[in-house]
Amino acid sequence: MSESPNYPQSSASTGPAPAPPRPGTVEGAFWAFIVAPVVGLIGSLLIFGNRDKIATTMRDSNRQRGGNLTDAQIDQTVNVTIITAVVIAVIIAGLYLLFAFKLRAGRNWARIVLTVLAALQLLSVLIGQSTIGGYLAVLAAVVGVVLSFTGPSNAYFAAAKVQR
Repeated sequence: MSESPNYPQSSASTGPAPAPPRPGTVEGAFWAFIVAPVVGLIGSLLIFGNRDKIATTMRDSNRQRGGNLTDAQIDQTVNVTIITAVVIAVIIAGLYLLFAFKLRAGRNWARIVLTVLAALQLLSVLIGQSTIGGYLAVLAAVVGVVLSFTGPSNAYFAAAKVQR
């Protein structure tokens, strides 16, 4: 077969344009957004160590309120609550990690989603009671947000958008 004259051949490479160089601020934001859910997961797994304390607190509260829950029902409630909390923490951490990798790839929408998640995380720490792990996770997320909106990061996201 011969080449069609209707389609001119180019000697230039027709492959995709090279990715823009990733600045250190995006790398720093990526790692901060990795640290935040990892610290959160470790904190949620430490709840298992406090299971007896939680059950005792619930028993005392049940007695003070004149409740009619049995010890078996309280133990079951504590187990279900802890397992549910850990499952939710794992799902949130997985999403956090997915968005962090998308941020690293230059997706601006991931930067926005991570900013919203960090704001919600900060709000939950300010409103509710938290642990040192919760404070460290929020600190890492805030550092990630700040780094992802610096000048070099903004230029990287703009270049990545043009490349696509």
